[in-house]
Amino acid sequence: MPDHDSSMVRLRGVRVHNLRGVDVDFPRDALVAVTGVSGSGKSSLAFGTVYAEAQARYLESVAPYARRLIDQAGTPDAREITGLPPAVAFQQARGVAQARSTVGTVTVLSNSLRLLFSRAGTYPDGAERLDSDAFSPNTPAGACPRCHGLGRIHEVSEASLVPDPGLSIREKAIAAWPGAWQGKNYRDILAVLGYDVDRPWRELPQAEREWILFTDEQPVVTVHPERTAERIQRPYQGTYQSARRYVLHTLATTQSTTLRNRALQYVEVLPCPACDGSGLRPEALAVTFAGATIADLAALPLTVLAEKLRAEQDDSVARVVVEDLLARIEALVELGLGYLAMDRATPTLSAGELQRLRLAATLRSTLFGVVYVLDEPSAGLHPDDTQALLRVLDRIRAAGNSLLVVEHEPEIIRHSDWLVDVGPGAGEHGGLVLYSGPLDGLRTSADSVTRAHLFDPPAPVGKHRTPAGKVELRGVSRHNLVETDVDFPLGVFTAVTGVSGSGKTTLVTGILAAAVRDHLGAARSHAGDDEEPVADTSRHVRSITGLDAINRLVEVDQRPIGRTPRSNLATYTGLFDGVRKLFAATDEARRRKYSAGRFSFNVDGGRCETCQGEGAVAVELLFLPSSYSPCPACHGARYNPETLEIRYRDKSIADVLALTVDDARDFFADVPAVARSLETLHDVGLSYLTLGQPATELSGGEAQRIKLATELQRTRRGHTLFVLDEPTTGLHPADVEVLMRLLHTLVDAGNTVVVIEHDMTVAAGADHVIDLGPGGGDEGGSVVAVGAPAEVARAGASRTAPYLREVLETAG
Repeated sequence: MPDHDSSMVRLRGVRVHNLRGVDVDFPRDALVAVTGVSGSGKSSLAFGTVYAEAQARYLESVAPYARRLIDQAGTPDAREITGLPPAVAFQQARGVAQARSTVGTVTVLSNSLRLLFSRAGTYPDGAERLDSDAFSPNTPAGACPRCHGLGRIHEVSEASLVPDPGLSIREKAIAAWPGAWQGKNYRDILAVLGYDVDRPWRELPQAEREWILFTDEQPVVTVHPERTAERIQRPYQGTYQSARRYVLHTLATTQSTTLRNRALQYVEVLPCPACDGSGLRPEALAVTFAGATIADLAALPLTVLAEKLRAEQDDSVARVVVEDLLARIEALVELGLGYLAMDRATPTLSAGELQRLRLAATLRSTLFGVVYVLDEPSAGLHPDDTQALLRVLDRIRAAGNSLLVVEHEPEIIRHSDWLVDVGPGAGEHGGLVLYSGPLDGLRTSADSVTRAHLFDPPAPVGKHRTPAGKVELRGVSRHNLVETDVDFPLGVFTAVTGVSGSGKTTLVTGILAAAVRDHLGAARSHAGDDEEPVADTSRHVRSITGLDAINRLVEVDQRPIGRTPRSNLATYTGLFDGVRKLFAATDEARRRKYSAGRFSFNVDGGRCETCQGEGAVAVELLFLPSSYSPCPACHGARYNPETLEIRYRDKSIADVLALTVDDARDFFADVPAVARSLETLHDVGLSYLTLGQPATELSGGEAQRIKLATELQRTRRGHTLFVLDEPTTGLHPADVEVLMRLLHTLVDAGNTVVVIEHDMTVAAGADHVIDLGPGGGDEGGSVVAVGAPAEVARAGASRTAPYLREVLETAG
């Protein structure tokens, strides 16, 4: 690490978001960790100040025209910033990966492999050489015409269209047909055509069943509707449409999410028979390299692919491209991702896998003399994977770069050269730099919440409860789980652990939660084209017992609560409905005849029409990503002046949206409908967020806790299964304590909590641990250890055991 008296980045008088005129220095060419509780101001310092200033300086250097863009996008409010090198930001991805996104596209390995086949592939005699685009399923030149490059098709079968063959056609055996008049129309047409609509489906001749379900014919017949006392219908010309034709036509044409989801219930997602699931045209699949097609190579684990490529470097044309491929693969293998294949769809990856893929892709071609600003790179990583991450960060630093890392993970914080601790609390209770210096100096910082968790970590929260039953899964086979048997105890807190890619998400959300949802008859969340198809548990599990003890399922994942700034904390939890009613009930609002709808920024009337109620307008930065700046008309208030004139206890509706959860708790303490929501948001550690915080600005962990708070404010009856996917992601250890106390309270009330977790303090405080592995991908999928935390900590084959043992021994 360099001498701290030189090569320092100096920030003076920073006032960004909740930062209160802070001064801070940190060294260049070092690994600098920025710590503090959630909402303390870490990201405001790292991204809102350091990266924003570096970006502004870059724009300034590009062209005079860029000055106008800088004025629009804004520069950080700081008195002075010196010693700042160029910056590269690596923020956590918000949102859902698309179906066409794969390991190969995220890492740009696909580009190199396509170039290899285009330049050095073996073509059939007489075939023209293809451009690299022809080897991509995502281009018109390469996409299979049958499946449009997706590699899969929606197809129907008799079993999917007629789930209960004991019913007759009149009794709606063909469940895939629409309800109401249209379904009756098809049934009446069949009766006119001479089919027996009152005979059980299974008793109809096979030829008749085939025609009814799959014909492309569309006969037109005259239907004479039955007369009823209520209404007399005249004869009409009815056009028949088979169940298959109806379902596929609906999927291809409907704009209705409801109709699409209903149709998806009756289809099977199958590999495209034309391209065998590759998504490519025959011309591309006819080209080979090392005796394999591009689809063959893309399906290999990266470690196997690397071995195959190393044997093919003799060809001078291929050598340069192969060397590039091997270098990119090496970066992924170093981060523990060698078991993945290039054609693996990113929606099927765990959060930890996807995070490391992006990290490897972004950091492989290391620059010199820049500062990398990273947002919790350890998020979603098993402690064993964190070691690989540290090696990568060390190499970037050794190459002559600086690293400014927003982090909660103690292992990375302890590994850093320099620590900037922000706090002491969140929101308006934070915004101060409590300490800046080498790690050991934090011991004397009395106000630091981080200090205790680094040097004197508290004992894990645990109750050691006795199960009240169990759900037994036998013969689970999906993704890398093969004939796996596992029991989930009821009435206790269970942590499912294992390295990234070991099968945790597949087991818990893909099998357990799906089985409970099916058992309860809950609506299935059918995947669209940008998501993985929903599992049919009956196909993936040999037997399931014990589900009768569960009355309700609550799934809390890290998907965004909205994709635009229109969705926010207040609208998602429902508390804004109560707030709008309060404003509509004021004397002035009633005099003006303003309804509650007037105070919604999502509809015409009360909102600012310049920004359509978003409070911000997009700023196009030419070749850089667009950013947002406050609306010039309402200055971020979202509403027009007339609406803002209405006051409730001296505050406008915009003033209320600007309140933090804690401030709003005091403001609405006597309004039960609003106070209940605010109390649960406080309980899950979100006191620092404002009510109008846009969904697009929330981390995955924050979105998950908002969902949890929304569920907790509802009246609960009976035994509920709570399933949470890495609930501690993005949380400071102090916030983890708060969340764990809340989840343990749910278990004390007679419910079951199952969490997928990498935080060993959470696993150490669980009643029951299920550890999967031992590795990821094909090396995982087995139950390595199961039992109380102390039992799992002694398991020899478990990669989790050493880290769990360390936490238990530290706690005494």
